[in-house]
Amino acid sequence: MSKILEKSLKDALKEDKLTMGAKQVLNSVKDSKLVIVSQSVEKEMLERIESGAKQQDVPLVSFQGTSVALGRLCGLQFRISTISFTSLSDASIKSILKDTTGEKK
Repeated sequence: MSKILEKSLKDALKEDKLTMGAKQVLNSVKDSKLVIVSQSVEKEMLERIESGAKQQDVPLVSFQGTSVALGRLCGLQFRISTISFTSLSDASIKSILKDTTGEKK
């Protein structure tokens, strides 16, 4: 996974600029800059998050791993299915989006 994403996650976690968990992210999409969704999110919840992100024009990244892997990427000892950044620079957002779309190919 992207080193830029990993660094951004750890920095945002230190500064408390993240919202974690599917329900919390769904409720805070309008205040988000970027949403990261793991493969562990249930289909119904994923559709609701995608819809909310699209309505608020928030970029959404599908993390190519489970909620356990996403939690580890953040340096945490528990599963995280969904994360949203409440504060992130436009340059970081562009770099993360570029990196993650490049990995899919």
